[in-house]
Amino acid sequence: MAEVEIGIGKSGRKAYGFDDIAIVPSRRTRDPEDVDISWEIDAFNFELPLMASAMDGVVSPATAIEIGRLGGVGVLNLEGLWTRYEDPEPLFEEIADLDDDKATARMQQIYAEPMKPELVAQRIREIKDGGAVSCVSLTPQRVERFTDALLKAELDLLVIQGTVVSAEHVSKTTEPLNLKKFIRELDIPVIVGGCASYQAALHLMRTGAVGVLVGVGPGNACTTRGVLGIGVPQATAIADAAGARMRHLDETGVYVQVIADGGMSRGGDIAKAIACGADAVMVGSPLTSAHEAPGRGYHWGMATFHPTLPRGARVSTRIRGSLQEILVGPAHENDGRLNLFGALRTSMATCGYESVKEFQKAEVMVAPSLQTEGKDLQRTQGVGMAR
Repeated sequence: MAEVEIGIGKSGRKAYGFDDIAIVPSRRTRDPEDVDISWEIDAFNFELPLMASAMDGVVSPATAIEIGRLGGVGVLNLEGLWTRYEDPEPLFEEIADLDDDKATARMQQIYAEPMKPELVAQRIREIKDGGAVSCVSLTPQRVERFTDALLKAELDLLVIQGTVVSAEHVSKTTEPLNLKKFIRELDIPVIVGGCASYQAALHLMRTGAVGVLVGVGPGNACTTRGVLGIGVPQATAIADAAGARMRHLDETGVYVQVIADGGMSRGGDIAKAIACGADAVMVGSPLTSAHEAPGRGYHWGMATFHPTLPRGARVSTRIRGSLQEILVGPAHENDGRLNLFGALRTSMATCGYESVKEFQKAEVMVAPSLQTEGKDLQRTQGVGMAR
């Protein structure tokens, strides 16, 4: 891809986010009822290509069970409140009541409580007992410490997750996790991420992971792009990872799932993520708008409470409806934030594609005026797409 000169001695590729592109309808259309949006990863089949983000304001054992009932999979953050406190509900209430200028400091205190290994196994069992696929998230620094607890609880899916996870971590002070060795020896399918480039995605795929999370800093609660200055707009990051997936498939015959992680607030964003090459999406802030969400209308990231360099904010999200209404409808608002996967199904049908794999081949174009063209009244009145 042609590079743009930034200045003498430095050039760079141009990259695009979801708001910069549009999906082009093809010559064919379909009935939405004839469209298949199901998703398979390893031995698991889901009706929705959805992972709910491993953030405390999004997923509790109860919401993981409900998301599973609706057709997706909820990822419980094993380094969050649910494994630090036997009953974290009063703390969720407190966090929701904090003033903005005091939220980060108080959350650092709350999350200073050590994780309890017995609660790790207990939370996994709660999800399994509720009939859902159990899926949890740990950072690379902690995953080996809790492996025995994961195996004893018969965990179904493990996510090894961080702001950026690499297959080649280098440290002069500690022995880093050998990601490839760990994944290949673990009797649980593993998803890894995040990453945001072709080479990083390809190296993570070569570890033996069944899926790769794509996204560095696009989430509503994440401040990584401001604090660290790193990240890649999601449309480009997903397309690059999809290219890595095809190379890995050619090399090994193994298809690794590309999961777009973050930056999706509306059904149209999810459709664009799939059209750029994602097999599924990881969604956070839209789900905190559910009545059932543990965050009580607030959302914060996994690094919001970091003890020395927080990289997240506690943000308010308006309660809009139930998890069912947000994921599969019916919608009673017109801004694309409800019935997210009904929107995906309709987008695919309108463009004539029958499956997610087919929709990945949809034509897209750079379209910076897509969000504003002909929308003057919506913008001036703050309704519809301007909300």
